[in-house]
Amino acid sequence: MNTLTSTAVSIGSLIKHWRERRRMSQLLLANEAEISSRHLSFIETGRAAPSRAMVLRLAEYLDVPLRERNQLLAAAGFAPVFQERSLDDQSMAPARLAMEQVLKGHEPYPALAIDRHWNLILANGAVAALIADADAALLKPPVNVLRLSLHPLGLASKIVNLGQWRRHLLERLDGQIRASGDTQLVALREELSSYPGEVSDERTMTSSIAIPFVLSTAAGNLSFISTTLIFGTPIDVTLSELAIEMFFPADEATAAALKR
Repeated sequence: MNTLTSTAVSIGSLIKHWRERRRMSQLLLANEAEISSRHLSFIETGRAAPSRAMVLRLAEYLDVPLRERNQLLAAAGFAPVFQERSLDDQSMAPARLAMEQVLKGHEPYPALAIDRHWNLILANGAVAALIADADAALLKPPVNVLRLSLHPLGLASKIVNLGQWRRHLLERLDGQIRASGDTQLVALREELSSYPGEVSDERTMTSSIAIPFVLSTAAGNLSFISTTLIFGTPIDVTLSELAIEMFFPADEATAAALKR
């Protein structure tokens, strides 16, 4: 669910909304889309009705997510172009298999797949071991990875550099909110901000290349750096919103502990 919906506003208002969210002038967007600024102005004010191809062209240059591109099309009176299929759909089998292979192949290091709202889709065995002691209520589906990480009854009490990691996660979430305007992410941000704990301004890291995720475990402190994978050129809404978070050991001690 987003700040603006196709049932609430016109296609012109939606185009203007996304243009302003991307901080683009009418002239800049018109030049990028190779149309006149006058025509764009007419579209935004409702004096001209864009074609289906024009809606998709403007959405592409505005980098509108696929889900919201369907909303733009509906507001302009056109049928959605991008399907939204469940991962259990037979046509999605190659994507699901790819995710499962990536997660399994990454063991003994943790890796998980999440949707646009940070809800857990799949995880490998290493993740299951790290979150086993979290409160049972936080592990009931749908498991929200950010909530699980920062909640006092989740992993927060075990994250050695909680202030740094909290800042990192909230900044990532802020970036998603700026890009999408998703109200569910806004609500999640407000919830996470209400949890006890400080947001550290410290920028000096034990790792010289990335902010580490340092977790206290029975095997000692485990230090990770993370990377995010997404599917290239998706044309399905569900697939476009999936991401795989992969954690790599940030030091030799962590690598040795996980291999044991």
